[in-house]
Amino acid sequence: MLEHFFGSKTRVKLLQIFFRHPEKPFFVRELSRLADLQLNTIRRELANLEGVGLIATVEGVGGSEATGTERSRYYKLNSANLLLPELRALLFKAQVLEEQEFINILKDKVGKLNYFLLSGIFSNASDSQTDMLLVGDIKETTLERLVKEFEKVVSAPIRYTVMTDKEFEDRREIGDRFLYSVLEAKHILVIDNFNLN
Repeated sequence: MLEHFFGSKTRVKLLQIFFRHPEKPFFVRELSRLADLQLNTIRRELANLEGVGLIATVEGVGGSEATGTERSRYYKLNSANLLLPELRALLFKAQVLEEQEFINILKDKVGKLNYFLLSGIFSNASDSQTDMLLVGDIKETTLERLVKEFEKVVSAPIRYTVMTDKEFEDRREIGDRFLYSVLEAKHILVIDNFNLN
């Protein structure tokens, strides 16, 4: 959707990556890997974003990879740009719509869901050990395919956990540490046929 406003899917992917980690400097190969795009495409869009002042070049970033050469040039959001708050809000709203569409597709296509919880990347819970907990009779190959497609959209890995109803109940009964850490982390409950809340 946003590529229609920005004129480029690559530009949108790069902006999503930069806004997800606003203080982190990225080098070109890292951005290429995260966006799953070729280096020349990334370089062209970085030049465009730098030209309008949304990102800035950072030289001499600390760490073992920084040598100060042309090849180790880093890029990060230009915090002085006045458009950043509006762009952040626009990207956030678009992400919410994409996530809602993804959730609806999962509910329709992955099987019989009795419990579906979103955490981690979906709820900004950095302490969560998973991004999605799905309980029920799940078609795991369909789920894996849909998650991989969505990872390309958000340019980020999605961690998910699948359990059968029995495994979920057994783990709840014994006080499983992993399960309770997920349930106690900041989350969004999508389906709860167990009436836990």
